[in-house]
Amino acid sequence: MTLDNHLGLGLVRQPKVVLFGPGQRRQLPRIVAALGARALIVTDARMATTPEFRAMADGIAAIGVSVAVYDQALPDLPRANVAEAVAAHADGSINVVVGIGGGSCMDLAKAVAAVLANGGDVRDYFGEFKVPKPALPIVTVPTTGGTGAEVTSLSIVWDEERGMKMAIADAAIEPHTAVIDPELTLTCPPGLTAATAVDALTHLVEAFTARPKNPTPEELATQIYVGKNRITDMFCAEGLRLLNRSLHRVVTDPADIAARSDVMFAAYCAGMAINTTGTAGAHAIQSPMAAFGHTPHGFGVGALLPYVMRWNLPHATTEFAEIGRILGRAGATEAELARAGIARIEEMIAAVGAPLEIASLGVREEHFDRIAKAAVSATRLVRNNPAPMTPDSVRAVLARAVAGDRTWWTTP
Repeated sequence: MTLDNHLGLGLVRQPKVVLFGPGQRRQLPRIVAALGARALIVTDARMATTPEFRAMADGIAAIGVSVAVYDQALPDLPRANVAEAVAAHADGSINVVVGIGGGSCMDLAKAVAAVLANGGDVRDYFGEFKVPKPALPIVTVPTTGGTGAEVTSLSIVWDEERGMKMAIADAAIEPHTAVIDPELTLTCPPGLTAATAVDALTHLVEAFTARPKNPTPEELATQIYVGKNRITDMFCAEGLRLLNRSLHRVVTDPADIAARSDVMFAAYCAGMAINTTGTAGAHAIQSPMAAFGHTPHGFGVGALLPYVMRWNLPHATTEFAEIGRILGRAGATEAELARAGIARIEEMIAAVGAPLEIASLGVREEHFDRIAKAAVSATRLVRNNPAPMTPDSVRAVLARAVAGDRTWWTTP
């Protein structure tokens, strides 16, 4: 079976400027100064203490830009972070927002920029295309190689009162400029390096095997996730190629700047793809699973990926076979090549020390019903998955993943 893009569509949404390369953070002062005279930098407490952060903030100030810093960003960005940062700068004095750090820091920059430009509460903008007018100009500077948040039109916010992650999904929060400097990942701890890289790998697989939706003009104008297409496939192929040669190197030799560059460029490619395709089954299941496993997001989706790939295989055999070709595998038939591609993805996950089953992450059979019910409610992701997602099929996948059953089953 193949996934049919009968429109021949090619589409990506992207920042106006992407600057990539070791040392390119030194261009940040000029970039920010061209966008505004009063900048708010958002980051987390650890990053704010580093000499790299201080040099970037001081460099922006030295060029004549007034700089304010909010350094309390937390993992799984809570809504309270957005409210606190907005309240401190609600006088209209800020005209450019810079996010420096991991995915939560960059998502915080996007959410704050949207609320400062439009007023109200961040909740007002949860959903697709709910931001009335463009956010303040946003500059993103990732310090991990994995989330792709530096280039996406998404901001994921944990709503404490609702007890769930919500998303602003809107081209109005697309960053103006992304500055991607692999040197900033050199001090990233090994565990975080592995988790974020596996997240990028999962993004690439899910984007390459996502459903092509052949959208109408109205759907293109009102939906963020409009399906895999020729351009997203191009980004996925390059990202997979780079991770195939460098994922293990970045963990075995963290000082290897060439490997760091490959992984960070692959994460950028993944971000460019999922900004249009969205993610799919592994991400839909991992989000509620995290409440039980309490494990890094990248390890959660990576542990699910072998089972989600098998589940999707009959619905995306041609795409998995192409992944096999990209990763240098061989097979006498398309089905054999597809399986070889999946096996190579698993080898890459294992090579960085990430788990390949979910029992070790704290997931047990008594959790299956709650996880499955929540997973299928993530309709934006469910619609992207090649295989139909029902509570029964999700429970069956979870059972395989707890058992570590990576035999070649055709139905979960």
